[in-house]
Amino acid sequence: MFIQTESTPNPATLKFLPGRDVMASGTADFTSAEAAARSPLAKRLFAVEGVSGVFFGSDFVTVSKRDEKEWYVLKPAILGAIMEHFTTGEPLLLDDASAASEDAGEDSEIVQTIKELLDTRVRPAVAQDGGDITFHGFEEGVVYLHLQGACAGCPSSTATLKMGIENLLKHYIPEVSEVRAVM
Repeated sequence: MFIQTESTPNPATLKFLPGRDVMASGTADFTSAEAAARSPLAKRLFAVEGVSGVFFGSDFVTVSKRDEKEWYVLKPAILGAIMEHFTTGEPLLLDDASAASEDAGEDSEIVQTIKELLDTRVRPAVAQDGGDITFHGFEEGVVYLHLQGACAGCPSSTATLKMGIENLLKHYIPEVSEVRAVM
């Protein structure tokens, strides 16, 4: 198995491409070793000293590190953990729960349009950088979004939200006045 790596706009995060599907659908974001309990791969990655976050996308894994650690030290152990996981055949998640949030019930036409724009125009671009963005609400003209993976804590995330996503949504949906990040 050959695993490629790509840098992301966030210097504390690297994108690992195992050359196979990682998540069949949705995404999963783990911000602590405790949160990783439901994923054998995430648990393996958090066992590497210096790992601070793990994110699974459709065909990639992004790993975030603590500032005091260097990638040249962490990368071999992370590559080994990913390779070991995929060669053992263990499931990615121990349960069927997905970290992708889906709102129950009927959405307004505006919310449906926001979600469609996010899914078709924003999420593919954000996934290229090793992250994801999920819709959390629309209230009084404000769209609330959650940044995950490489996008969480990225120095350019504010610019992405304000100059990219906000401008896009305002262009297509006049009712949108602002985009805000939620934690």
